[in-house]
Amino acid sequence: MFKFTEMNEVSNAPISTSLLANLQRDILTGRLKPGQKIVEQELCNEYGVSRTPIREALRQLEADGLVENILNRGAFVIGMSDQDYEDMFDMRKAYEVQAVEWAIQRITEEEMERLEETFEFMEFYTMRNDIEKMLVINTGFHQIIYEASHNRMLQKQLASYQNFLKYKNSQVVRSDSYLTTVL
Repeated sequence: MFKFTEMNEVSNAPISTSLLANLQRDILTGRLKPGQKIVEQELCNEYGVSRTPIREALRQLEADGLVENILNRGAFVIGMSDQDYEDMFDMRKAYEVQAVEWAIQRITEEEMERLEETFEFMEFYTMRNDIEKMLVINTGFHQIIYEASHNRMLQKQLASYQNFLKYKNSQVVRSDSYLTTVL
């Protein structure tokens, strides 16, 4: 049986990866607010880690554009504006078109089998009206297409967008009609 997990599942990940994912989630869901100062010691206490993984995570968050480190003042949350999300959606669409074109040209038989199996699972959970399960499977469907493009840089960029965008409407309740628009 094919097991679906979120792309950035962190349950068995190293502390620094797990910490980064948790801090990204906290920023993207608004738990850490734009403009808020990040106090390293508070994060050390909250996550039960030393300053080294905190600093590594903050450097990555700064590279991702979610945090700004101001000399002699500390790190501050930038977060994502509505315009940032709009731009990211548009860029993702453009990159996904290219990923599909390359996937059509480069897909292996094994990848095609995984894609077909994943699509069948999406249909099954759509018919059961299990939106949450279908969305997780849909993420896997996109991941297979990204992999089938056989372009590492494109895969990495699209995975990054998918990771950021999954929090965009995390508090939005989806209607039954949402399933038909996802497929």
